[in-house]
Amino acid sequence: MPLPSPPDPHDETGLFGQPLFDDPSARALSRVGVVDVGSNSVRMVVFDGAARSPAYFYNEKVMAGLGKGLAETGRLNPEGARRALIALKRFALLAEGMGIHTLSVVATAAVREAEDGPAFQDQVLRETGLHIHVIDGDEEARLSAQGVLLGWPGAQGIVCDIGGNSMELARIGGGKVGKRATSPLGPFRLQQVEGGPKQRREHIRRILKSLQAELKTKDERVYLVGGSWRVIARLDMERRNYPLTVLHEYRMTPKSLLDTLDWLATSDLTLLRARTGTSAERMELVPLACEVLRELVDILKPSEIDVSSYGIREGMLYEQMPERLRARDPLIEAARAAEATQARLPGFGKKLYAFIAPLFKASSEERHRLIKAACLLHDTTWRAHPDYRAEACFDNATRANLGGLDHPGRVFLGLALLHRYKNSRAGSRMEPLFRLLSDEEITEAEVLGKAMRFGAMFSIDHPEQAGSLVWSPKKRVLELRLTERGTGLMGEVTQARFSALVQALRATPKITLRE
Repeated sequence: MPLPSPPDPHDETGLFGQPLFDDPSARALSRVGVVDVGSNSVRMVVFDGAARSPAYFYNEKVMAGLGKGLAETGRLNPEGARRALIALKRFALLAEGMGIHTLSVVATAAVREAEDGPAFQDQVLRETGLHIHVIDGDEEARLSAQGVLLGWPGAQGIVCDIGGNSMELARIGGGKVGKRATSPLGPFRLQQVEGGPKQRREHIRRILKSLQAELKTKDERVYLVGGSWRVIARLDMERRNYPLTVLHEYRMTPKSLLDTLDWLATSDLTLLRARTGTSAERMELVPLACEVLRELVDILKPSEIDVSSYGIREGMLYEQMPERLRARDPLIEAARAAEATQARLPGFGKKLYAFIAPLFKASSEERHRLIKAACLLHDTTWRAHPDYRAEACFDNATRANLGGLDHPGRVFLGLALLHRYKNSRAGSRMEPLFRLLSDEEITEAEVLGKAMRFGAMFSIDHPEQAGSLVWSPKKRVLELRLTERGTGLMGEVTQARFSALVQALRATPKITLRE
């Protein structure tokens, strides 16, 4: 099967087309404020939404426990309501101070189902001026699924969002949200199931089988959304001694996850809570969430389990995005925004990509995404101390809030940017993360980094004014065709960087004069 053609570096309409973050329809999303009043937590997020990846301008959470005991009393938890009201008063004042004219507030299962939910809404409106929009389970599932699509445009499978009092499922694929379903499988609800573990397991299995039949799902990828799922994923990392503790796009196999659930059943959760920095309120719900997840794996039989840090709040941002912004690659748009605000020569990244692209003709389209992103980001940490630029680049790529980027992709991007500033990676504190890449991927990241390191020496209007690269992989010859102007730029440091690139390629160098 032939490899796909690499993207045209001069194309203005395709993957690397004109950035949209300066477009009025995108700029209108700056400072988008949303509040999620959930059964367990109340959270305010302010997005600087002009770029395709969500930028968290402000993020604050209070574990109020609003829905604790709801299944038993039918009413909101009094202490939870008090704490939620205090948090909402604060959030309203913060929004006012930030100049956010409209703060979108949504409430889910707890306020939706409590008999005193309307009274709570009235009190919040009276004391804070905030109007709470109570959404049903179907709408909650839709917004959570949209949040997954915000960070994962190509996501296909089932989104499973667990809250304190409910659990929602939604089918996604082709950039759209399909059939949805809701259930009473939140941990607070399960606390009220009588009869002990056996009866609770039968209760969970009965509901999950009904959901499975409704969505007709089996052997598909499952995307986990919600605080309880994220805690379990973080504990899975702890058990596996996984080197990168970024939860977004963390992937688990069914077997690995079941091994973790077995491990948690016999572990001291207080000790694990301290080791992972998990709040007591979150850890309290983990055992019941584990029971649900175990049965979910058994009944839905997912091919893979992926964690999404994006959910209902990000879904609300996605709701406000124009369609053409939704269609953009979140990684490339975020990298463009970073270059525009942080690089010394905004716009040079695209020219650098065009210069080094001949080295990667055989690379897949997915790899070209990372190459393009690396070129856009190659100069965004120039303000860091020279001794730490390589580390700053690596940290930014591996730990930044970037959508459309899995964990191996993060490490590949980070390693390429490390080699943009440093020839050797030996002795790096980042070495444990390199195991997420194959030897071949490590070599390719090194080549990319050293190609950018060399190409940056031609930081004139366009590197092609200085010369061009011709790569013959079968003969392993790297030819540098210099113009007269390029000959003048080929100083001692430039020569050394070209030699380093040749060495990384295990190639023979050839320098010629181009008319």
